[in-house]
Amino acid sequence: MDTRTSETRLRIERLRDVLTAQNVHAVLVPSSDPHLSEYLPGRWQGREWLSGFTGSMGSLVVTRDRAALFADSRYWAQAEAQLAGSGIELQKTNSGASTQYIDWIAQDLQAGQVLAVDGQVLGLALANALRAGLGRKGITLRTDADLLSQAWDDRPSLPLEPVYEHLPPQAAVARADKLARVRAAMASVSATHHLISTVDDVAWLLNLRGSDVECNPVFIAHLLLDTTGGRLFIGDGKVPSDVAARLSADGIQLTAYDQAAAALAALPADATLLIDPRRVTLGLREAVPAGVKVVEQINPSTLLKSRKTPAEAVFIREAMAEDGAAMCEFYAEFEASLARGERWSELDVDTKLSARRMKRKGFVGLSFSTIAGWMANGAQPHYRATPESFAQIAGDGLLLIDSGGQYLGGTTDITRVWPIGTVNAAQKRDYTLVLKGTLALSRTRFPRGTLSPMLDAIARAPLWEHGLDYGHGTGHGVGYFMNVHEGPQSISKAVPEPTMAMEPGMITSIEPGLYRPGLWGVRIENLVLNVALDTPENNAFGEMLEFETLTLCPIDTRCIDKALMRADEIAWLNSYHATVRERLQPLVSGPALAWLLERTEPLSA
Repeated sequence: MDTRTSETRLRIERLRDVLTAQNVHAVLVPSSDPHLSEYLPGRWQGREWLSGFTGSMGSLVVTRDRAALFADSRYWAQAEAQLAGSGIELQKTNSGASTQYIDWIAQDLQAGQVLAVDGQVLGLALANALRAGLGRKGITLRTDADLLSQAWDDRPSLPLEPVYEHLPPQAAVARADKLARVRAAMASVSATHHLISTVDDVAWLLNLRGSDVECNPVFIAHLLLDTTGGRLFIGDGKVPSDVAARLSADGIQLTAYDQAAAALAALPADATLLIDPRRVTLGLREAVPAGVKVVEQINPSTLLKSRKTPAEAVFIREAMAEDGAAMCEFYAEFEASLARGERWSELDVDTKLSARRMKRKGFVGLSFSTIAGWMANGAQPHYRATPESFAQIAGDGLLLIDSGGQYLGGTTDITRVWPIGTVNAAQKRDYTLVLKGTLALSRTRFPRGTLSPMLDAIARAPLWEHGLDYGHGTGHGVGYFMNVHEGPQSISKAVPEPTMAMEPGMITSIEPGLYRPGLWGVRIENLVLNVALDTPENNAFGEMLEFETLTLCPIDTRCIDKALMRADEIAWLNSYHATVRERLQPLVSGPALAWLLERTEPLSA
């Protein structure tokens, strides 16, 4: 039993002692915080602390004699490795949004027993699902206690880093204008107050940024708006005095972070509160007085921030070019080094690619932890090399690199797969089928308002034709110097909802993949912008949209099996590479320029 596993077992047993002392029979530890964030500050990384599983999504259930981690296919290989010897069972779910653990709990516990989960990190929608699923079995749900804190002696405190303003020209829409648009949406449903807890919505709306969450320029805070002003609930000392003064000029007053629930409890009886039931916790919802009218709908800011303005699009294109130049410099260095017989590890890729990005104009930080997966590691969609576990890049095969940066003018996310040595026919086939999926969706035109999940099958069709598929979604929304994952749009197998309608200005990834466990993985990802299609037919048949490909980096043609490619697909790829060459050529020189010119040579039909 290694040290890590021993520590995991000790922590689980410590938590079980708390369960016994509290007369609780099981505890649910979701990947969540009081803001229902995808990526969590250290204080709320309890699932990782207890289990050792480092994936960004997954839920842990600990009973008095069993423990189970629920994770979807993106994390199965990773979870199996990280849970080995811990005594924690891996329960494989069909999606990241799955609540299969509710059925598992209902089967494992008996009528009259108690499940605990911290209501301060429990989403309102999930709370309702738990109550319904467990209530049928006669199991009690307890949400009034944070049992994890009683077992976690050295639990991290709240982040202390200061916030800062996102300033013009990149902040192309003024804070006052954003607040006015949100208040107009409030007025449309007669809301006098609006609670916003999602940290990216708060940051976007107030033109503020922070560093409370790794790779996401956000900060921990709640915002309660009324018809003329608002209160920002945030840690003491996090807002510099000059920023606080400018917030005050826009009607936003600072209040202690832990006073959000009290402020809700003090709402007047004639208030009407707008909340997003998928973006607020049970603890905050229960603080609202019974007499206050509550309107439940998606946060207006979530819809507004998904639609980038034309002025923002200009800065996004500049950020994509800077990012593409960094990629050219890195790959030129990488390939030249390998040609000299030097050895690289996955960790070297991470370090040296990050160093190239740091030198580019407007760079602030990475948008997520770099995924550099050599061969079998590339078959884990969310793999990350660590000093304790990484591979040397040696021999023949495929190297998958998924990376991105935060720039003052935008957020990038790109995946490329590169051939090392000799690539075999099976690898070329997989690569080409994934590329065909990327191209098929990139070239798609569709009516404005199309629900984004309806587009998912287009990228999968070339793989489905050969009996192949992948377990993750095809595309996620991307923020503007903001979270690399944002909604409401999602090109995936998700059940379509009206809020997922595709609108001009939305940025979405296109990233089909194919994974051979234990062998290799392929994923080819670009970011695209929804733009209006300017055709005469639009007047008669309604407005049509198409994708502008924003990402600027060559797609390696050495892995392509041309026998599987159509002439029109090759023509699109050649046109894309001509654009990449034109846009990046002024930004690179020397070996990077030579590499760019070589990798953007047209592919013959």
